Amino acid sequence: METYADRLQIAARPVVPILNPGSEFSDQVRRFQGIPAIEQAPCGRLWATWYGGGEGEDEFNYVLLATSANQGERWSDPVLVIDPPGQVRAFDSVLWMDPNGKMWLFWTQSWTRWDGRAGVWAITTDHPEGPDPIWSEPRRLCDGVMLNKPITLATGEWILPVSFITPGTLKHPNWQGVEITPEEWNFIEERSGAWVVSSTDSGRTFQLRGGGKVPMEDRCHNEHMIIEREDGSLWMLIRTTYGIAESVSEDKGFTWSDPVRSTIPHTHSRFFIRRLQSGRLLLVKHDVPTDESRPSPKVRSHLTALSSKDDGRTWPESLVLEEGLCSYPDGIQSSDGTLFVTYDSERRGAKKILLARFREEDILAGSFVSPNARKRLLINQAFGATTTADDPMDDPMDDPTKI
Repeated sequence: METYADRLQIAARPVVPILNPGSEFSDQVRRFQGIPAIEQAPCGRLWATWYGGGEGEDEFNYVLLATSANQGERWSDPVLVIDPPGQVRAFDSVLWMDPNGKMWLFWTQSWTRWDGRAGVWAITTDHPEGPDPIWSEPRRLCDGVMLNKPITLATGEWILPVSFITPGTLKHPNWQGVEITPEEWNFIEERSGAWVVSSTDSGRTFQLRGGGKVPMEDRCHNEHMIIEREDGSLWMLIRTTYGIAESVSEDKGFTWSDPVRSTIPHTHSRFFIRRLQSGRLLLVKHDVPTDESRPSPKVRSHLTALSSKDDGRTWPESLVLEEGLCSYPDGIQSSDGTLFVTYDSERRGAKKILLARFREEDILAGSFVSPNARKRLLINQAFGATTTADDPMDDPMDDPTKI
């Protein structure tokens, strides 16, 4: 009889990336896609990843990778797919250029939607400047799921924001027909939280440090991001049911303050934050008008880039990147200062992966004023027929009551 441990072991098997995706992965057949990420090679080539397949977030999900050689104006068809067999899904892919010039493609594998443990995997390439680079063998780095980019501390240490969640669909003592022992369930509950995984040897090994635990009644997917502040402390922002919580570490991530509600208003959805070359902070989040025509704080629209020159205490300048329904921003800044922010639009409707290209001066001006600034550049669109439309108030697949 198959056990819970058996299923975890199946999900922990490596998957060979598909370098020449066939028609079964074409844009015409994908019925769902979203949750994108972006990175840029030193030569300027852009890379984008996201996941799709199935009708939503399920065991049919697979990761896709595409590239652009002209600043995001035109994109290739997917050039790589990661598609685990059977009941194992690949999702939440992340792209990151490490300080040594190596590009990492991370993703998570889980038995069906979420198995209580999952695992962060990665492949790397030393030559992301070409359209078809050679990739390393897949490596499983740690338990958990990582949705957002790592950061490099001033010390040279790498910090990965890795999450563990205790979802309502994973019930003790029985889950999808298999029994979970009390010991297994206690382990899942103890690990639940927004954690830091570190590397002090440029990615050869990874260790779990510490993390923050949002109270259970406010806990969502975590989807946390971390900034090293000017005083050397680490500032963690965490997705919750009410918006954003924050926690601080004074010892490089080993211990964290109890998460408290942030003063930054937001819906319960992914956001993006990073430090810019100027020293300012960039925050991309939903800044939905609260007039009577938009009464719900759950609406995912008005994706906005905000700038802070005082390490996140205030955010006086802003630029609306997208007014329509959209979600899950990720971004980079190129060596010439150009900012690229990707996001998804209508995961089961239009099924678009989009890109905004702008500069810091556009944020300060509050409009797209720089010569090469562009809105809504299309990275990819899928056309498979769906049986469920997007909820205009929120994505039901991310409703914390249905996790």
